[in-house]
This record gives sequence, C-alpha cells and structure tokens, in this order.
Amino acid sequence: MTRCAPIPETVTLHVPFRIVKRGGRREMQMPEGATQPRRTDNTLVKALARAFRWKHMLESGEFATVAELAEREAIAPSYMTRVLRLTLLAPDVIEAILDGQPGSEVTLARVLEPFPMHWAEQPVHFSWTG
Repeated sequence: MTRCAPIPETVTLHVPFRIVKRGGRREMQMPEGATQPRRTDNTLVKALARAFRWKHMLESGEFATVAELAEREAIAPSYMTRVLRLTLLAPDVIEAILDGQPGSEVTLARVLEPFPMHWAEQPVHFSWTG
C-alpha cells in the first residue's frame, strides 16, 4: 500500500477575532456573522438559585417573613425582595438564562429592576426573543 500525498507535520489554522477590553477584563470579539459560544452568566444563575431557595424556605414555614430570612442571611431585606422577584420570571426566560442564551441584555442588574409580570411580555422587555 502506498500513500499518494504525505501527511503534513504542521497545520495552520487562521481564526479572525479581536481582543477587546471590557470592564477591566479582556474578551474575544468574533467577526460579524460568526456565531459565538453560549456563555452562562454565573452571577445570574446563582441569584436564580438563591431566589428559589429563599422562596422554598418562606413557603415551607421555616421563616415567617422576608425580614426574618434576610436577617438570617445577613443581607438587606430590600435586596432579598428584589432577588425573590426572579421567581416570577417566565419559565422560558429562566431556561434561556440557564442555557446561556439570553444575550448580553439580560444581566443581574437588569432582572433586578422591575419587569412585567405577564410572561409573554418578559422576552420583549428584556430585548430577547426565545
């Protein structure tokens, strides 16, 4: 058996991208039209987990009030109520957040602001279409 073409020892791959500085950290910026890998916002995911854990603790009767739970968690009750509001997000919005799909518009700061309670309006509010 003979080989027709020799196998090269080195393969060169060119990937067009730019390094951009954002908020003190560097990010890779892909060219227009290139698909970017999904990145889960860990801060947002952690806040969702806390919100549902706190909701369970309140519903189970472990704590009678948000103020009591906030004192135990050593955080401000006003912050806790804003985070607890994340349990009112639409299931498809929550799923997209966990899958890393919502895009840069959906950040923790943005979801802690008041948002529509009607699930159908939430993707539009967050400039995200699932």
